[in-house]
Amino acid sequence: VQLQASGGGLVQNGGSLKLSCKTRGFILDWYAIGWFRQAPGKEREGVACISRRHGPAYVDSVKGRFTSSRDNAKNMVYLQMNDLKPEDTAVYYCARDPTEYCRGWNPTDFDFWGQGTQVTVSS
Repeated sequence: VQLQASGGGLVQNGGSLKLSCKTRGFILDWYAIGWFRQAPGKEREGVACISRRHGPAYVDSVKGRFTSSRDNAKNMVYLQMNDLKPEDTAVYYCARDPTEYCRGWNPTDFDFWGQGTQVTVSS
């Protein structure tokens, strides 16, 4: 099982980025995929989760700005991030929930992780 996040970069306040998570070694349609981020000195926090069983879930701080989607045929999950703010600066990770449901934001509930991609938003 592998997940690989990419698409991070440096953007200005108010800008946009689209992160990609390439998955392999499992049938993507059977699992929920979460997006997390970790800023320096802070704990890893959940951002979004997508499952075929229900609509995407988002934490309040990104609702209306971030959109998660998936393409099961391509084994890809995406996180479109709009209206980025300096407080969105972090390393972003995708992770697999071993169930097909988005059960919450506890990182220990996710069994496989990608390596992370840096997102930096300048003010």
